[in-house]
Amino acid sequence: MTPINRPDEPKSVPSPEFSPETPASLQNVQAIPGSDREAPRSQVEQAARKTDDFALLNSTGPAWMREHWTSSETWRVFRIMGEFVHAFEKMDKVGPAIALFGSARLDESSPYYDAATNVARLLIRDDWAVLTGGGPGIMEAGNRGAHLEILARRREAQAQNRELSNEEEDKLRRMSVGLNIELPFEQGTNPYVSTSLNFHYFFCRKTIFVKYASGFIIFPGGYGTLDELFESVTLVQTHKIQHFPIVLFGREYWSGLLDWLRATMVPRGTILPADLDLLYLTDDPEDAVRHIRQGTEALRR
Repeated sequence: MTPINRPDEPKSVPSPEFSPETPASLQNVQAIPGSDREAPRSQVEQAARKTDDFALLNSTGPAWMREHWTSSETWRVFRIMGEFVHAFEKMDKVGPAIALFGSARLDESSPYYDAATNVARLLIRDDWAVLTGGGPGIMEAGNRGAHLEILARRREAQAQNRELSNEEEDKLRRMSVGLNIELPFEQGTNPYVSTSLNFHYFFCRKTIFVKYASGFIIFPGGYGTLDELFESVTLVQTHKIQHFPIVLFGREYWSGLLDWLRATMVPRGTILPADLDLLYLTDDPEDAVRHIRQGTEALRR
């Protein structure tokens, strides 16, 4: 596909601000999760303690927090349940969807940004909704591509002097989905998301991705991207989910990982050679979407 033009589009939300008391040496600085920014390690750790995931997964904490009835482990179950109920009700209205994953740190200067935008446009043309993590980088690119294609559909209807029905408009509004997560430093939802959910717990969000996506297209990314990749492969390998294609986009980035799996894990018997067939590697947006189409054919009959 030819590179996209971006006139008259909303500009990206700037990265969240923080108070950078950065020392001259960067020895105590670390990357802010979900962004392309850095902050002093102590600042990141302090912010992380305010998240609900931290409260759930760490048994230590101030005595007043442990004793407060709304912060007890049993009462926290109701908040988790509420998060699932809200997400199920909202996502049930979204049609068939494909999830795009990748680094929040790959911006418009990366060729993968344009590739993710083009993949999302092709998915919308195939009548898939696009799910992302709702943040910057590759996530923004995915929602941006969906947004551009939604605008193109509306312009096409106008050119035909045809008014979209309420049902058609509702469907379009639910085709660019962002599943955001509470992080130590706030991750703003990118401006191309039309249906947004905000999660306090990673495992709730991950469940929604797997439950409502019919396949994953995974662009270069960090630990979070690898987490989604290996969780999805495990679920396919164990037949917890079926007819679920997984595409790795970017040969230069992913080939080393696949070589390691082939040279290290297969000879030791920790995975079978056939397990590598669960991953499809490509550099071509049209090829990626074609593989999704073929892998989900049984679902869409």
